Amino acid sequence: MKTYHYILFDLDGTLTDSAEGIINCVLYSLEKCGIQESDREKLKAFVGPPLMDSYRNCYHVSEEEALKLTACYRERFSVTGWKENRVYEGIPEVLDALKKAGRHLILATSKPEVYTKQIMELFGLAQYFELICGATLDGRIVQKGQVIACAISQIGLEHKDEMVMVGDRKYDVYGAAEHGIPCIGVLYGYGSREELVSAGATMLCETVSELPELLQL
Repeated sequence: MKTYHYILFDLDGTLTDSAEGIINCVLYSLEKCGIQESDREKLKAFVGPPLMDSYRNCYHVSEEEALKLTACYRERFSVTGWKENRVYEGIPEVLDALKKAGRHLILATSKPEVYTKQIMELFGLAQYFELICGATLDGRIVQKGQVIACAISQIGLEHKDEMVMVGDRKYDVYGAAEHGIPCIGVLYGYGSREELVSAGATMLCETVSELPELLQL
């Protein structure tokens, strides 16, 4: 099995279980905009994809309405929602071992970078990463492929065959594929086996404890 020296990690559903905060903020935004929703399970679909895409896909709203919902979401998320989160058990140990082994760890998430950095600092994960890349609040960079492009540009990596993506949703697989990068799909997050296989994940990881072997530690 190939050893990858540059490892891109997704955040939500890969390093942290962020569903509580995301769902609470989605419910807040829907209520403020007059949309009734009582099914929290349905709102797990918001964990991973860009917010605008999720509002349009789940509630078939216009661009203008999606922008308003996103603004309402951020009202709560910027104050409380980003803290309603937890690190998956075993993740700090895996990251520490990878860093000590000389791997280059990069965070690539569709969550806005400003909140991502707060979360990474809060849970003590920032210390393991050489670079933290996320979406921009102005909508210029949103999709996972765009975030990965920014990461590749910032680290100046010429040989992408040394890189692998680790994520839990099809968006991670597709974003990595745009750059010819393989993706390890983690099944302990929010994407199903069917979703990740259909998207073309290179490998599947059932639990956090399997990551070291798949990453050749």
